[in-house]
Amino acid sequence: MFRPKHPTMPQPTGTVTPPAVVEPTTITPGTPAPPPAPTAPAPPSRPVVQLTPGTALALVGGGTAVVLVVGAVLVSMLLAVAVTAASLAICALVIRSLVNAQHRR
Repeated sequence: MFRPKHPTMPQPTGTVTPPAVVEPTTITPGTPAPPPAPTAPAPPSRPVVQLTPGTALALVGGGTAVVLVVGAVLVSMLLAVAVTAASLAICALVIRSLVNAQHRR
């Protein structure tokens, strides 16, 4: 009941063909094929991007905006960490003074 039952491998059915015998052949040197004629280079598949003064100004403006936004996010995260650290320090001082005052009485 608790023993696993393994399936048996079925025997192949139909006609079984023996493996084909490969006989070696001799290589006879022939005349070499002429090299292909040079062809003209293919035109570029992508259009060339041309920067006009308007697009350059837009790229600079977009880059500046990204830098300002990322900088504001990083500064706000640093400020949040600083405020949290300051509040924890104040809480530690208050708890320490309460504990010391209790021991003095």
